[in-house]
Amino acid sequence: MMKKQSKQKGARRQPRREMIPHPPPIANYGVDHGVKLRFVVGAALLDLGVTYQNLLDLILWASSATAPYDVFTSVKVRRVSMWATPVLGNATTVVLQYQGATAGSIGNQKVVTDTSMGIEPAHVSAKPGVNTLASMYQISSGAVAFQLTCPAGTVLDCDLSFKNSPGTALLAQNPSVAVTVGILAYRGLDGLAQATSKFTTAVGPQI
Repeated sequence: MMKKQSKQKGARRQPRREMIPHPPPIANYGVDHGVKLRFVVGAALLDLGVTYQNLLDLILWASSATAPYDVFTSVKVRRVSMWATPVLGNATTVVLQYQGATAGSIGNQKVVTDTSMGIEPAHVSAKPGVNTLASMYQISSGAVAFQLTCPAGTVLDCDLSFKNSPGTALLAQNPSVAVTVGILAYRGLDGLAQATSKFTTAVGPQI
């Protein structure tokens, strides 16, 4: 027995009309940048408070010979690591603190330290506590992200995440001297210009 045809013979299927979709939304128009920056400490540090302003001053754009601007407008700390080799026959200590020193930006009171008496370097590596302000994106301010105590010669890595906001310009807290206009450059964790900073950047021009 022949099956019944669901449509009349000769009937044509109408073309299906589709809506032309609008362009998809853009979730973020700014620039996100994750990077690990390395420094060598030139002079001993004792409870040096590294602020969010210092962190945003790490990567700069030279708008003129003396006026560097921050490339990014907010920063988040992912991890800080330190290595320090003792002088033979002596001990050396490194300390990393996520305590915070400003009301409203207190961390989790975490203090990480290590001491070495041999040829193996003293070493600490720690991230800020979950849901502490240092672990979240922060804008430029004098609030302390973390504190450092270490001897001269310490190698220090900062693992950071940066974001920028279109149309926002942040002048670095300290001017530069005779810098080539237009370059991207770096600065130490104390926010000072190269001539007075206690930090030397491992790669790239420092201003």
